[in-house]
Amino acid sequence: MVDRFLNALETEIQQLPESVELETLFFGGGTPSHLSPDQLQRLAAIVGERFSLIDDAEVSAECNPSDITEEKIEALLKLGVNRISLGVQSLNSQKLKRLERDHSPDVVAKAVELAKATVDSVSMDLIFAAPEETLEQWQTDLAEALTLQPDHLSTYELTYEKGTQFWNRLQRGGLTVADEDLRADMYEHSIARLDQASEAGWQQYELSSFSTAGHQCRHNQSYWNGNDYLAFGPGASRFVDGVRSTNHQSTLTYMKRLESDESPIAQTEQLTGIAAARERLVVGMRLLRGVNIAALETMTGVEFDSTLPAATQELLIGSGLIEIADGVCKLTRRGVMVSDGVAETIL
Repeated sequence: MVDRFLNALETEIQQLPESVELETLFFGGGTPSHLSPDQLQRLAAIVGERFSLIDDAEVSAECNPSDITEEKIEALLKLGVNRISLGVQSLNSQKLKRLERDHSPDVVAKAVELAKATVDSVSMDLIFAAPEETLEQWQTDLAEALTLQPDHLSTYELTYEKGTQFWNRLQRGGLTVADEDLRADMYEHSIARLDQASEAGWQQYELSSFSTAGHQCRHNQSYWNGNDYLAFGPGASRFVDGVRSTNHQSTLTYMKRLESDESPIAQTEQLTGIAAARERLVVGMRLLRGVNIAALETMTGVEFDSTLPAATQELLIGSGLIEIADGVCKLTRRGVMVSDGVAETIL
């Protein structure tokens, strides 16, 4: 259904009333590298009809390692891609099988080598707390990933989303979830190991993300900084002028709606006042540098003591989860470990 999908995508993008100049562009939230070179060329034409790029724009593409060939890289370059994010997940053959991935460690190494030779920045996504995984196996996995010398690493704890095969296997008792202490140990090791590599320029800048100097993902930082962003495609969520709207998750329904001149949007939400300010604070605190309080007040028009009342400040500071100093509110190292709980308390 690729051609049909591209037709629907073109219809949606054409609904923009005027052309837009972009600072960042991200092809992802899926696997665009699945498209053939000809299909990628058509995608480039669709995007080019409504969007232009600033001179130093960051253009990222999520790719499956087994899709990376010289021909595919060439097609991505024609899209303007200068940053590739590889869905590596692991360099352990058995773990890759448990995660139902179709590539091998050798394929990953070749993909990273080819990508590094052709684009400015290469990122790798890794998963920890896979079924049956031990702390020692995760330590080895992370160490082997670093030997490939990517520019950026994102480490994510495996989550079980309702409706997926992993969720169904978990409900049938076919999978065992790593206990909370083990998951915490794995995450702490990620932070400590990359901290040890600081002499090579590695630094954690976001809850799940680590980069060498100059390779932080500008696109993702736009989310955490509360900037407006557009998005297109099934399940795509955009945020413009304080309104968040999300397209229908089903690819088939998304296409049918656009083919019938209907809106693909399934949900719309507008946050205002204190609720909007609290969300901005929570999202911004994903960045380890924290949130500038004066900038937050200017952006939202809400005083910080209303966004985060004194009693909540005392609770979180007293628990050693956040710190407020020099006009900045940020997570402590302990707060980083339980950031979801901190966010829930603030919201």
